[in-house]
Amino acid sequence: MKIVVGSDHAGFPLKADIIAFLKESGHDIYDVGSFDPNPVDFPDIAQLVCAKVRNADAERGLLVCGTGVGAAIAANKVRGIRAAVCHDVHSAHQSVEHDDVNVMCIGAQIVGPWLARDLVASYVAASFDRGDADFVRRVEKLAEMENDA
Repeated sequence: MKIVVGSDHAGFPLKADIIAFLKESGHDIYDVGSFDPNPVDFPDIAQLVCAKVRNADAERGLLVCGTGVGAAIAANKVRGIRAAVCHDVHSAHQSVEHDDVNVMCIGAQIVGPWLARDLVASYVAASFDRGDADFVRRVEKLAEMENDA
């Protein structure tokens, strides 16, 4: 799978571990920064990640910041992006299966490297359940809300 990964300075150390794990798992990775621990604004990184997902350059996106919350807020401002903060394995896969999430956000100050690997593995292994009419209808309603905004 092609996955785009980005972080702010708070997520920079964890991002390196996540990228190594994804590469070991056979995924193609786009790293859009940050590339050092110097301060950077998470909305800028979120825009880079979301652009790759929107343009189909990547199938999924991952954002890592301090809590994951700021990254999720920024990502959800981008049309066509459904981002969720996931700090447990159940949310990591169910957000994709039920809500067709295409950008997962992780808080580096909340989870450590071992849990981050479990979260990422669950997220990338999941697929949207298009066979469930309720899930499809709800995601379509999200798109309608976005278009009406």
